[in-house]
Amino acid sequence: MKDELILASASPRRREILATLGIPHRIVVSDADETLPEGISPAEAVELLAGRKAEAVLPLVGTDAIILAADTVVAIDGQILGKPADEAEAAGMLRRLSGRSHTVYTGVALRRGDRIMIAHEETRVHFAPLTEEKIAAYLATGEPADKAGAYAIQGRGAAFVRGIEGDYFNVVGLPAHRVAVMLEAFA
Repeated sequence: MKDELILASASPRRREILATLGIPHRIVVSDADETLPEGISPAEAVELLAGRKAEAVLPLVGTDAIILAADTVVAIDGQILGKPADEAEAAGMLRRLSGRSHTVYTGVALRRGDRIMIAHEETRVHFAPLTEEKIAAYLATGEPADKAGAYAIQGRGAAFVRGIEGDYFNVVGLPAHRVAVMLEAFA
């Protein structure tokens, strides 16, 4: 890619995915408002937030660079599970996911000046049943603290995942294939 790519994210996982794809980039962290309107669907939520993040970074980098922003949520029973506020909320999320399937949504926004492209990816994740002991042991690792849905598929949370349908990297936080296709179309 000849144009400079700005990743509007502090996520080390998103940086690693771009590096895996061989896409050079630099980081400019977004401070976008992440509040959501009532009744918004998970797909609409991640697209809205990704767009806001790209917009928030635009004044910091100018109109020549391509900004890549993303937002990931876990949803079950139509309810969005973001990052847990504390350990008790993380435990509650893990209990809800235990033995069930849920969907991970990631919104991706590309922006250069006034031009913007926004899409989302969905991946279905199937969890094994979790005992209270497993939940407590996982919480003790600290891993759930800053993860949507209170687990990391690329970490110790992988032990809970019986299978997935869709893009693994989407569950990590950035759908690799969708990003590659969008960047190609955006250039």
